[in-house]
Amino acid sequence: MSGFPQLRMRRLRRSETLRALIRETKIDVGDLIYPLFVVEGSKAKQKISSMPGQYRFSSDLLAKEAEEIARSGIPAIILFGIPQKKDEVASQAYHPKGVIQQAIKAIKKATPHLLVVTDVCLCEYTSHGHCGVVVDGDVDNDKTLELLAKTALSHAEAGADIVAPSDMMDGRVKAIRQALDGNGFQNIPIMAYAAKYASAFYGPFREAAESAPQFGDRRSYQMDPPNWREALREVEQDIAEGADIVMVKPALPYLDVIRKVRDTFNYPLAAYSVSGEYAMVKAAAQQGWLDEKKIVVEMLTAIKRAGADIIITYYAREAAQWL
Repeated sequence: MSGFPQLRMRRLRRSETLRALIRETKIDVGDLIYPLFVVEGSKAKQKISSMPGQYRFSSDLLAKEAEEIARSGIPAIILFGIPQKKDEVASQAYHPKGVIQQAIKAIKKATPHLLVVTDVCLCEYTSHGHCGVVVDGDVDNDKTLELLAKTALSHAEAGADIVAPSDMMDGRVKAIRQALDGNGFQNIPIMAYAAKYASAFYGPFREAAESAPQFGDRRSYQMDPPNWREALREVEQDIAEGADIVMVKPALPYLDVIRKVRDTFNYPLAAYSVSGEYAMVKAAAQQGWLDEKKIVVEMLTAIKRAGADIIITYYAREAAQWL
């Protein structure tokens, strides 16, 4: 291979048209899922202070919001519910008239073709804020599985297109798959939060979803941030239990994990660009310290380049315009 001056790498960088022609990684609005927070009541649109531009909606307003999201070309949303009543067994998570169940029905009625993904976890619904049933001060893995399966089934019955367990309990994908299959929902996919790390980047989300644990933390069930080999074992296990899509969360601090999962498994791969990633960019942009549009597109490109097929991002609506 001849070198300079015959080889000039800059030849193909001379114009945007040339750069676009040979661009290796391309982001499309069809790659994106937009997270939304749902509260009970009507005509409610509540600002989330740590996530400027994000809101909690009641189902009636959320249905209208969903119509706008669908018109922008975003193919899917993922729902997180905040009930008025919380208890130790997260009873509102799987109640047939719970906040998420009602929201699914309203959205599907207004926008039938918009994919509705539902987060399956108990932390927003428990009085203690943990992702499962607490026994003697610890989350009991096996007692939690039954409630997660009931929650996922109730979402499917309400009309959800995809269920997404985020709790990180061992065996929850298998329990959910069995519950769905045993009740005639064999065609509902599971998008498993397969490698979900115990990250400090979740802070704004916990305000938004009112899901901060009332004692301790989640490090006994979410993954230890220094580990990547363990992530591959988690993904492998979720696939063996029946996951159709696997996820790495957070996205930006774990690009190396996304790449390792992509190189190891031939499965659809999602990455969740979480609330802390969003909040940092928003805060810096509001101060005029960076170009928000350029930063967001660069972030999404990095996540896609690392190997993600699907990106869950609070910037989906803006990105739909910018892309």
